[in-house]
Amino acid sequence: SHELKTPLSTLLGSIETLRGPGREDPGAHDKFLTLMHDEAARMARLVEDLLSLSRIERNERTPPEDRVDLQAAVRAAAENLDHEARARGMTIALEVPEAVGPVVGDAEELGQAWRNLIDNAIKYGRAGTTVTVRAAAIAADVAPPGPAPGVPMISVAVSDSGEGIPPEHLPRLTERFYRVDGARSRALGGTGLGLAIVKHIVNRHGGALTVESEPGTGSTFTVFLPAASRPTEVGAGGRAMAASPGAT
Repeated sequence: SHELKTPLSTLLGSIETLRGPGREDPGAHDKFLTLMHDEAARMARLVEDLLSLSRIERNERTPPEDRVDLQAAVRAAAENLDHEARARGMTIALEVPEAVGPVVGDAEELGQAWRNLIDNAIKYGRAGTTVTVRAAAIAADVAPPGPAPGVPMISVAVSDSGEGIPPEHLPRLTERFYRVDGARSRALGGTGLGLAIVKHIVNRHGGALTVESEPGTGSTFTVFLPAASRPTEVGAGGRAMAASPGAT
């Protein structure tokens, strides 16, 4: 409610100004109309993310059953954000070999997870650097612990070259509305829900989410998903999995 109240208060204040002291001031019109547009857009993003999170949570205990081409899904997410990357002089490097194979999942939700992680890497990475998305097959005996031990996994790691995240913030990153730097996040258009959405998508897919970060160097967010090695295999027995201790 606080996240919605703040932009709404700004909108109401701007309208009152335009109807009162700024009625005959063209400069005030430009200033406050721009502010109103930005705050309304912020509210729209917030409502969209809240609805998305609600939908994902509602279906979280229903495991997906489709086979998703991981390479195509990651490429589509990267292409969707190419304009934003170029605007900051950044590039998105994909290292997703065909050999990693498909995963069992929901293509739309996985696409949203990749977009959220890549978007964060663009926002918080240094201008002119590279965001790297790297996928790899993980053998069952070295996969992260989870509800279905012995299942081979596929990892997708999104790395940036940003300022990094202090270690005391890592355990809370996927909490709703938790921000390491609230003012910067809002200025960049963040809603504070992106990583929470990723966590719940990963849970539904029976996977795991880990975060590694070194202040001054950058961060890597890695999603582990059960590999779809056979057409009949359904995401690690269809059981939900909590994010790893380093990400919840």
